[in-house]
Amino acid sequence: MRDERTIAKKSEWRARVLNFLLTLVIGYVAVLVLVRVFEARLIFFPDYPSRLEGDWHPRALPVEDVWLTAADGAKLHAWWIPNERAKFAFLAFHGNASNIANRAAIYDVLQKAPENVLALEYRGYGKSEGKPTEAGIYRDAEAAYAYVMQTKGVDTRQVIAFGQSLGTAVATHVAMQHAVGGLVLEAPFPSASRVARKVFWFLPGASLAVYGQFNTGKWVQRVRTPVLIVHCEQDPVIPYEFGREVYEAAREPKIFLAVHDVCHEEAALMAPTKYREALGTSLASLTPN
Repeated sequence: MRDERTIAKKSEWRARVLNFLLTLVIGYVAVLVLVRVFEARLIFFPDYPSRLEGDWHPRALPVEDVWLTAADGAKLHAWWIPNERAKFAFLAFHGNASNIANRAAIYDVLQKAPENVLALEYRGYGKSEGKPTEAGIYRDAEAAYAYVMQTKGVDTRQVIAFGQSLGTAVATHVAMQHAVGGLVLEAPFPSASRVARKVFWFLPGASLAVYGQFNTGKWVQRVRTPVLIVHCEQDPVIPYEFGREVYEAAREPKIFLAVHDVCHEEAALMAPTKYREALGTSLASLTPN
């Protein structure tokens, strides 16, 4: 009888353990499914800190409001910032959160390079319509590229794809698919899955939810124009080593500028002299039309 009771207790204990483990597995899978379902909200932050925050009429810049239409009909807002001495045109893709008005200081640096600047606002950001998705912001980038080529008459060799943080994936995607004169990346990351593994280290498998997305490290290998990569050594958002990974993946000729400070998209403001020198060196190596 004792043996039967002991066996029964062991069987009951095993059943409870199995049920507990099964519950954990089901719960964990449910979490991963939720991550996938709410993926866009976890990646894009158009309303942080405020969707329309910033100076929309900066006195230091000759800003011209431009309205573009993406292939799927989304109406997009952008700034065209001309410079009569320009040899190139920066196709600027901003980072996550907020809008182009909050980045006027960066565009001021680019415009005084001296170059033209088209600062695009992704769908769902600032004054642009729609909701952001990865495929959607690539369509937005296509509309911006077409605008500088067709409306402004900029030659392919005069287009510089410029991206910051999230925008580095967009800029690289453009440079991979189209002819451009150069590529400038500030605070890039190899891929969304690499970021997920870093941020959601406590959720093994979370990176699978964004596998293959924003794959800058892979795409930059196919870019055949000069590349300038800028990264702050104490970047609180995108780890410095991520920038180095993208740099190692890029083809020659390439330049890497390390900014010895705490910053993310503010390298041009934290180290203006070094930033302008690196930018000038990169542009000097290009051949405009």
